[in-house]
Amino acid sequence: MRENSALAAWRDKRQTIGAWLSLANTHSAEVLASMGFDWVCLDLQHGLLDYQDLTHMLPAISRSDATPMVRVPWNEPYAIMRVLDAGAYGVIVPLVNNRAEAARAVAACRYPPDGNRSFGPIRAALYGGRGYAVEANDQIACIAMIETEESLENLDEIVTTPGLNGIYIGPSDLALALGLPPQGDTKDPKHSETVKRILDTCQANDVAAGIHTSSLEYAQRYLEWGFNFVTLGSDLGWMAQAAGTELAAARGTQEAEREKTGY
Repeated sequence: MRENSALAAWRDKRQTIGAWLSLANTHSAEVLASMGFDWVCLDLQHGLLDYQDLTHMLPAISRSDATPMVRVPWNEPYAIMRVLDAGAYGVIVPLVNNRAEAARAVAACRYPPDGNRSFGPIRAALYGGRGYAVEANDQIACIAMIETEESLENLDEIVTTPGLNGIYIGPSDLALALGLPPQGDTKDPKHSETVKRILDTCQANDVAAGIHTSSLEYAQRYLEWGFNFVTLGSDLGWMAQAAGTELAAARGTQEAEREKTGY
């Protein structure tokens, strides 16, 4: 079976950098995946794409060496199993609040006897290659998002869930859980302290730690902290930033301030 290179890197304590895709465009997905990112994530939770878009974008990403991942809309087994059957090598599950919910996500990612994933890797076996049925349980990355008040209270039990490969921090929702404005890239002391606590808990339990960022500054910041995987930015964010900066330069005006969306 094709190796999950991102997961292999995390297991070896190496760091990876990924791209976030929120636009339903096969060509932009192919272009960004070919840039050299370690992994690329398609966002079915907040992104402007759906499962049908996934069936076109995953094959486009597969032309590169980037590990294809998907953030599912919710912690529903059928949704997790479906994106895995389409060829995702990692699943990011939002709003995981406790051990039971984390275990539910893990089970959906693993074939029996390790879980309850139904067998039918329609495209996954084609992408993964010979041995998928036997090796998938060890190659598919199951990642839970920590971003709610309840998840912070249950941090230790979530991180130590058997079979969980990683934790991904949603910084904007985490800010809301802390009573702060929903700003992802922030140096608010309370937010930074909480992010560091999550990172320390992951490192103490040998679980990969990841975080969403929207800028080079914060991607570098969290890599320096020791995160295993960070998002450098998104297709929508890069497009808006480049267009806004160059338009302002062409007009000789100040760049217009945009509403923060997390991308």
